[in-house]
Amino acid sequence: MKKLFVLGLAMIMVLSMVGCSEKPAETTTPPAEETTDGGAAKQLTITLITMDSMDEHWLKVKNGAEDAAAELGNVKIIFDAPQTKVDATVQAQLVENAIVNKSDAIMLAALDKEALKPVVEKAKAAGIPVIFVDSGVNTDQYDAFFSTNNGAAAETAAVELATLIGEKGKIAIINAQAGAGTTMTRENDFAAKIKADYPNIEIVGVQYSDGDKQKALNYATDFMTQYPDLVGFYACNEGATVGVGNAVDQSGKSDSISVVGFDFSADVKGLIEKGAIKASMVQNPYVMGNEGVKAAVKIINGEAINPKDVDTGVTVARKDNLTEIK
Repeated sequence: MKKLFVLGLAMIMVLSMVGCSEKPAETTTPPAEETTDGGAAKQLTITLITMDSMDEHWLKVKNGAEDAAAELGNVKIIFDAPQTKVDATVQAQLVENAIVNKSDAIMLAALDKEALKPVVEKAKAAGIPVIFVDSGVNTDQYDAFFSTNNGAAAETAAVELATLIGEKGKIAIINAQAGAGTTMTRENDFAAKIKADYPNIEIVGVQYSDGDKQKALNYATDFMTQYPDLVGFYACNEGATVGVGNAVDQSGKSDSISVVGFDFSADVKGLIEKGAIKASMVQNPYVMGNEGVKAAVKIINGEAINPKDVDTGVTVARKDNLTEIK
């Protein structure tokens, strides 16, 4: 009887130990479907607001952003822009809309570095990350800035044009928007480089085309009429570059007037092939949009971007290297 009692007690103890060893496994390891549900990434909405929705430069920014969103899988891009590049008031309202709609982040290419400042700071005060792409505003209230080093690129353009015209003669500048930080840096740093290093080059004037190709063509034509001995143009964005290139091409002065521009598109490429444009500073708008979205998601998740100002690089496109330019 004692043997049976001892055997029974031993069996109870074994079963009790097995039960104790299995119980924690049941409570600490969730079922597979719970792990999947719990680990699913939150769906995020990022609003991308550019200067317009037609310029090829901004479409490349948009493509880069959408590709990053597709790669990440949990991001929706809302793309918006004013109808024209001159309406900073409309652009500010688009930022307001993104705040009201509780966008998880805002990516902005600012039309005016002062006019957009209040609404950018309002977005930050609302806890919404702000990422500048291409063009920012005069505030330190932002989380990341992906752009060309426009000052360095403008100086490169100045050296390029000076070399083409033998470091002497009259040139004119066709810019885009008078208030946009990006294009004003391109204008001012180009002019400063010319004045500092090339005393025999005279900048006879500057006109603002709002990035409109026809306006740029008209202004360039006026300059050529007013200054028959003009030897060069510097254009500060894609629309201005195409307009100036077309003006020089139509005037038949491609051999005597050198054009150095900014940005790259099918139109710019065609004019370089023709010889109407001698060189153009090629940015990386796709990278701006792509890396901007990835940075936005990191910031939303509590990560800081360091450094927060990122130079996305520039390449000089000429007739002899067009096959290398994308």
